[in-house]
Amino acid sequence: MSYRFDNLKLEKGMYNEAGRTFTQVLEREDPSEQYKGTALEGLDAYQRQLKRFDIKVKGAGSDAVEKFFSTSQSAVLFPEYIARSVRQGMEEADLLPHITAAVTRFDGMDYRSITSVPTDDQKALRRVEEGAEIPQTQVKTQDNLVKLHKRGRMLVASYEAIRYQKLDLFSVTLRQIGAHINRMHLEDAIDVLLNGDGNGNPAQEFTVGDGTIGGSAGTLTYDELVDFWAQFEPYEMNTLLVSGDMMRQMLKMDEFQNPLTGLNFQGTGKLATPLGATLLRTSALESGKLIGLDKRYALEMVQGSDVLVEYDKLIDRQLERAAITSISGFAKLFTEAAKVLKLQ
Repeated sequence: MSYRFDNLKLEKGMYNEAGRTFTQVLEREDPSEQYKGTALEGLDAYQRQLKRFDIKVKGAGSDAVEKFFSTSQSAVLFPEYIARSVRQGMEEADLLPHITAAVTRFDGMDYRSITSVPTDDQKALRRVEEGAEIPQTQVKTQDNLVKLHKRGRMLVASYEAIRYQKLDLFSVTLRQIGAHINRMHLEDAIDVLLNGDGNGNPAQEFTVGDGTIGGSAGTLTYDELVDFWAQFEPYEMNTLLVSGDMMRQMLKMDEFQNPLTGLNFQGTGKLATPLGATLLRTSALESGKLIGLDKRYALEMVQGSDVLVEYDKLIDRQLERAAITSISGFAKLFTEAAKVLKLQ
């Protein structure tokens, strides 16, 4: 039985179709549905092309980088290999899905989100008498644009320097690039949570010992966490983003010595507080500070692009300065769904 993937013509222009990724273009020309019940089931269109040219990218038997450049058509697959490896690095230990309520894909650099700021009276679900007007909640666009930022790294290497390197090893470097790009996006997200997105919506800040939060400045105990948790009504503090020093203080509390908490951490690698909030540590947050949020309502991630690579240079083996970039930004949805606690 002959398959479409065996004779599909690959060319640079496949990377340049508006609104479609390279893999989506391949899938359109060679749909995965037609391989159900065959030995190729479970592979996407790109993976079938790797099989076509017998390019192994993983494991001890992985090929050298130069295998991609055996033919002019197989060379077209190289930029997608770069993008997938970088994307894998971005997804490893990615905290963004744990702090964002929604992801919006947007083709541009300036984005305007929506907002709704109802009063306490508007929040109340009042009984509506016959013929009476139903209370309204107004949803409108934000006054100021949310700016998207391009984050990336420059891949600086000659083809001669990497041509004999195994793809499995080269992927490690690319995943590290992805991790760095994702760290920059996380820093952008934290900045928006703390300072707002330019629409006058910074997070409300509390300080240990300020009256609202009890205790003594500079020291964090479980009582202060409970006071902080109580500030979220009507929202739910289900996520805590903490700096390294705050994490150490919290893990030393007696309340965190619960055996069930330890078993959950050993089994899943995830920490949950006795208050029910997921605990996320990051060095992107300055010391002496934690952010509590209701991840269902706090933050919107706006993606201007997925991982982009300079495919022309890569296909032509001009790796000396090939940019790898990703564009995204963040918008505050409901300001009261994120709050900050400082030690002093």
